[in-house]
Order: sequence, then structure tokens, then C-alpha cells
Amino acid sequence: MKRQPVTFYSEAVKLVGDVYYPDDLRPGEKRAGIILCHGYTGVKDLYLPDNARVLNEAGYIAMTFDYKGWGASAGPRTRLAPYSRVADVQAALTFFGTLPEVDAEHLGIYGTSYGGATVVWVGAVDARVKCIVSVVGIGHGARWMRSVRRPDEWHDLLERSRADRVKRALDGQSEFVDRTEILLLDRQSAGLAAAARRNIPAAVSTVPLEFIDDTLGFHPEWVVDKIAPRPILFITTDDDRLVPPDESAQLYARAGEPKKLVILKGAGHYEVYADPGFSEVMRATVAWYKEYLPPRQ
Repeated sequence: MKRQPVTFYSEAVKLVGDVYYPDDLRPGEKRAGIILCHGYTGVKDLYLPDNARVLNEAGYIAMTFDYKGWGASAGPRTRLAPYSRVADVQAALTFFGTLPEVDAEHLGIYGTSYGGATVVWVGAVDARVKCIVSVVGIGHGARWMRSVRRPDEWHDLLERSRADRVKRALDGQSEFVDRTEILLLDRQSAGLAAAARRNIPAAVSTVPLEFIDDTLGFHPEWVVDKIAPRPILFITTDDDRLVPPDESAQLYARAGEPKKLVILKGAGHYEVYADPGFSEVMRATVAWYKEYLPPRQ
């Protein structure tokens, strides 16, 4: 595959990405394109190049990018800003469609973890998206954050959020904390996440507390029914202790047809990024795209 660095703008902020082209792309040919959307603290060089490689092998052009304030992109650093991320994906769709090799009428999106929530929202509000894959995604931010905490931890989280909300209003700054104080990594996830991030210079370890408020009000299951009749595939695992599989199940229950729910057996959250889980995810993903968004029209 060939990788081409690109830049584009979202809400007047410069974003940085990479476009991956299949080796068999002929001069003058157009192909369907897939935009890959990362999660919580993900950056374009973490995990997603592997997805792009598999999609290239299946015949698709793929694109990764860093959200505002993440990786190489400009903007206030390491904010989550879920609706801003939706705008970033929409800007990526617009840019992607201008490339001469990309068929702008046949665009898909793929999101993992928090990106699995982002692509649901984008699909619901942007009809340019013709096919969606959401992997280990979040359906209801408040329910998810509550579900992985003990009652006293939940109480403390809400109090920290309240105090930081006041701080932001008074001085314009959110307090930065270690990412694991907000994203409660289970034993299963912690080691896998640390190993994957170890050699990625852009990976961050601190995030602003405003993430709490951002997530408490972000519920993609409120809009997932607006995607139909465009197709959406949900992939989750039966042993995800970071984003419980019920999040994908609730999204699936509220989505219209055509839809599908795939549950990987014996895998956890971060095991969708490495074999054998990764290959299972991509087999289901490629099959879904080929059924509803063939690479060549």
C-alpha cells in the first residue's frame, strides 16, 4: 500500500492525516473510500494503519487523521469534545471526496471505542455516509461511565466534574489529570494499552477533566435510528470490561435495518487490535463493506 500525508481544515483548524492507496489502483480509476476514526486518546498512527492495510488489500482507499488537538493536528491540546470530533469527521469526508481517486458518492466510516460512538453520530446526521462499522463503541456516555465504577467512585467523578465546570467558567482552563483517572482501565486492558502506546510519540498520558462533562452528555443511541436505511455493523466482545458489550447491544437494538451485531468470543476491549481478535473484526468489517459498499462500482 502507498501512504500519502495530507492536511485539511475543520472549523478553521488544520488537521493532519494519511491516505492509504491499494497497490492495484489504476490511473484514472475511482474507488470507494473508508475513513477510519479513532477513540478516546487514540492518534492516527496507533492501530489504524493496520486497518488501512486490510482495507487496501480488499480494494478500498482508506484515510486516517488526528482530531483537533491530538497528534499532529492543530487546536487546543487533548480535548475530547465529541461534537467537535463529529465535525472533524464530516470535514474529513468533504476533503476525502475531493481526491481524484476517491468516489465521493461511495464513502464509508469505521470507528473504534469512542470512535465507535462518533461514527454513529456522523452517520445519523450526514447522508454522505453510505456504510458504517462501529467497533466496541459507546451508546450512552453517562450509562457507560457509571457502569464501570463503584458508587463512591461515581460520586467522586461527578463532584470533580462539577468543580472543574466552575473552574472552566472562571478561568477558562480545565484541570489535566492522568488519563487512567477518567478511563478506568481494567487489568486486562492496562497491559495491552501500555504496550501499544509505548512506541507512539504522539500518545498522551494526561487529559482535561472536561472530558467528564463531554461524555456525560453524549448519547449516540439517541440518534442511531436516523441512519436507516443505510447499513450499520456493530462489533463487540463478550469480555469487554472497559466498554461493556451492552453498549453495542443497546445501539443495535435501536438501529434500523439493515444492521448486524457481531460478538467476539473470549476477547476484551483492546484485543480487537491484535490477532486473533483483529482478524475476526476485519473479516466481519470487510464482508459488510463488500456487501453494501463494493470497492469498485
